[in-house]
Amino acid sequence: MGRWKRLTSAPHEMGAGSDPACPFFLLWLQLITCRLSFRCPSHAKNSQQPLSEVEIDSLHWFHLQDFKLEFGHHQGRTSSVWHGGTATIVESPGDEVWGIVWKMNTSNLSSLDKQEGVEDGIYVPIEVNVHTQAGKVLTCRSYQMKDYVCGPPSPQYKRVICMGAKQNGLPADYQKKLEAIETNNYAGPVPIMEEIEAAIKAKKINSA
Repeated sequence: MGRWKRLTSAPHEMGAGSDPACPFFLLWLQLITCRLSFRCPSHAKNSQQPLSEVEIDSLHWFHLQDFKLEFGHHQGRTSSVWHGGTATIVESPGDEVWGIVWKMNTSNLSSLDKQEGVEDGIYVPIEVNVHTQAGKVLTCRSYQMKDYVCGPPSPQYKRVICMGAKQNGLPADYQKKLEAIETNNYAGPVPIMEEIEAAIKAKKINSA
């Protein structure tokens, strides 16, 4: 199989059969845990649920080789949710993207696709091969923006990605690279950012 291929939401394309409880693996670019939890409560880090197919390192982050992280506007239209460019991955020989891999049930596919804008034709699911530090390979689902014009993210969107990178312990050099991303300096309200911050605060209170 090549480095990546385009998918539909059909479970059989990910080797999941027809069982809605059968797991698949998601390469998550937004990184922050609570953002995924909003729509997909069955998600679990693979480090919490070891896989029988492959010996997973104790670390739960992976890198995608020969791709880079970009930000853009679908058909040139700025996101009404994030007020700036949103993340996508594109092939770029010699580059790499670091992300988090989650083990999820196929019953979550429709909710996940809706959150990622698949129904609206903004993103398309793809299958990619990601690598552990030890060189092991895992086939995962991710999302790629269709027909987009490059554009910087809002400070709030960048913050979500950087918070997630720190939360999940991505390599320090990659975190610095994310921190260096230029934004569009949008300073208006971003309601979903308030939801995320409230969820993080509630989690801290509950774990105290």
